[in-house]
Amino acid sequence: MDKAAAHVQRLCEAGRLREALAAFYALDSAAAPPPESAYAALFHGCARHGLLADGEVLHRHMLSSSSVATPPSLFLSNHLVNMYSKCGRLNTARKLFDEMPRRNLVSWTSLLTGYSQHGKHEDCFRLFAAMLPRHLPNEFALGSVLSSSAAAGNPSWGRQVHALACKTALHSVVTVGNALITMYSLCNDDEEEAWRVFLTTPWRNAITWNAMISGFQTRGQLDRALRLFSGMRREGPPCDHCTLVSAAASCSNLHQCRLLQSLATKTGLASRTEVATALLRAYSVAGGEPDELYKLFSQSPRKDLISWTSIIAAFTDHQEAALLLFSRLRREEGFSPDKYTFSAMVKACASSPTDRQVSALHGLITKFGLAGDLVLCNALIHTYARCGSVGPAELVFHQMPTRDVVSWNSIIKAYSLHGRGAAALRAFSAMDVHPDAATFVGLLFACSHSGMVDEGRAIFSAMATEHGVAPQLDHFACMVDLLGRAGHLVEAEELIGQMPMAPDPVVWSGLLGACRKHGDLRIAERAAQMLVAMAPGRSAGYVLISNMYSEQGSFRDAAPLWKGMKESGVKKVAGLSWIEVGNRVHEFSVGGHRHPQIKAILGELKLIVEKVKEIGYAPETSLVLHDIEEGLKEEQLYCHSEKLALVFGLMNAPDSQSCIKIMKNIRICMDCHRFIKLVSKCVSKKEIVVRDANRFHHFKDGVCTCGDYW
Repeated sequence: MDKAAAHVQRLCEAGRLREALAAFYALDSAAAPPPESAYAALFHGCARHGLLADGEVLHRHMLSSSSVATPPSLFLSNHLVNMYSKCGRLNTARKLFDEMPRRNLVSWTSLLTGYSQHGKHEDCFRLFAAMLPRHLPNEFALGSVLSSSAAAGNPSWGRQVHALACKTALHSVVTVGNALITMYSLCNDDEEEAWRVFLTTPWRNAITWNAMISGFQTRGQLDRALRLFSGMRREGPPCDHCTLVSAAASCSNLHQCRLLQSLATKTGLASRTEVATALLRAYSVAGGEPDELYKLFSQSPRKDLISWTSIIAAFTDHQEAALLLFSRLRREEGFSPDKYTFSAMVKACASSPTDRQVSALHGLITKFGLAGDLVLCNALIHTYARCGSVGPAELVFHQMPTRDVVSWNSIIKAYSLHGRGAAALRAFSAMDVHPDAATFVGLLFACSHSGMVDEGRAIFSAMATEHGVAPQLDHFACMVDLLGRAGHLVEAEELIGQMPMAPDPVVWSGLLGACRKHGDLRIAERAAQMLVAMAPGRSAGYVLISNMYSEQGSFRDAAPLWKGMKESGVKKVAGLSWIEVGNRVHEFSVGGHRHPQIKAILGELKLIVEKVKEIGYAPETSLVLHDIEEGLKEEQLYCHSEKLALVFGLMNAPDSQSCIKIMKNIRICMDCHRFIKLVSKCVSKKEIVVRDANRFHHFKDGVCTCGDYW
């Protein structure tokens, strides 16, 4: 029997737990009951492999065995507490712990470790405090409670444990030092404390260096992370896959990514899935080209769901590529997408002219049982709204089982994008979570695009006084835009002068756009001067002020600006529009010369122009800023990209299609806005939705939801 029991223990030590359990239950317990050491080895194996069910069966077997005393010995009780703690059955572990007639440091440490590993951080700290009058902690107990302090984001706990570690001289133990570095890095406290611990740690292993590199990376100190990574390569232990993952997350440009990839290849770590995935993310963040990203992904020898999700996330700006990868993931590779994969795909659909793709994804999300996931619901609200479908966005929001501040911000932003300022304010009034800075950006944006000046002023004033949110640059930009759109240009300029931070190009661009709308050339010249000085490579400052000169007939003043743009290599952003017809996205530019059906489109456009002229359409030729004949000005207006996209949509959309959606990259002009309003009056059965650079316009029966205020 002794040999048989010894065989069970050897199998446990070799990690062959299933064989060990089978051999154990085959023992002739009637001839010689199994010793405690065999039970202990098996409980230890169940703890290591997380086999709770097997551990529970073994526990019942032990209780029925005549060879084990009641209650069990301290040695065996510690193994039981450890097994239940490691397997997450913490209530049972605590019950066994409380029933132990005698406990030692191992007993306390086993339960502490269980609490820490399974997120019971307050219980961990309380148990640690209760232990101290009875036992001085060892490095394992200190490591567990420091891990809980880090996970709970509680530097106060961590500092107390650090002081105790210094008193007991355990701070010099490498595992405790590593835990201290991690704790100080993760807790939003003194950002240099982790570095001081690192410098004073007498012994450093790879985990020490990795913890500090990761700490710098977590805090956004990417240059320091990479410098320490270089230092580790010079004077520290060899880097491992964890080192490369943290270093990859610290890369901010493609040169750094390529150097790190070369090192990963030389060290043989590039074949590790987590390293390949981290490099892929780094290339994506650094602006790597899609071909380069896909080549890196293809070279990975083993692709798991995480790496597939990463490559899909890298292609969120390339919807067709993301959809192809998603299809391959499911059909060719046989992976089932998780919530992170779906989240990346939903984001990829946010640039689509219609909600067809996101609606299909929504159905799959429901099929996979993820319809109530908080992150996915937030992404769906955002994407539905960006695709012009605020109704489905509302439906997702109202069906959510729980909502966080992102959920409320998403629906407020959805309303603001679609010009529903009153609905945005009602949502804010119903919020059951504390608003954050993003909440007020959405609200001020909603007020700006709905002409709700008094409401916007009140919200801006209440941010800090009632909600404890200090106005930031984005909030001032929204207020300048709100005041400027409403014609309060002097107040808007005065607000810029009162800003506690330097205004950025967005602020000056908002003021300049408002000046053009209201014809204030005096303030416009000052705003344009600031905008061009801050962003000399952007066309907005040149274009807006030169357009104002041209509108007033001052072509001599406009000419030097156009010449300056040309000499500086600044190019005006071309107006483009997109429309999806027949599962294909069609792109139009001014004139539409590249589209294969342009002749038919122009012929149909001519007929529609004649029809809307009968009900009041007159081309706004003053918007054509060239000194040319009136007839040519009209021809230029007719060929704007959104008009061509609309006509193409009307020509090809089936009668059953109730909505035509157009996406535009710049602000819709006054003439196109009026033209589409009148067209919507002629096609009363269809709604026309145009998303321009600022917001959505919903045209129906000759009326736009913006109320002609945009």
